[in-house]
Amino acid sequence: MLDQKAFGEKLRNHRKSLALSQEEVADQVGVSPQAISKWETGVSHS
Repeated sequence: MLDQKAFGEKLRNHRKSLALSQEEVADQVGVSPQAISKWETGVSHS
């Protein structure tokens, strides 16, 4: 299982490499921008 911190770092790095905002990723994935932020910081427990 991938830990939350590692997932968040991978997500943030990939998003930035594509020059996408958290809002743009959220729209594409179908979640809120706040969810992306929580995932990137490892705050989410889902």
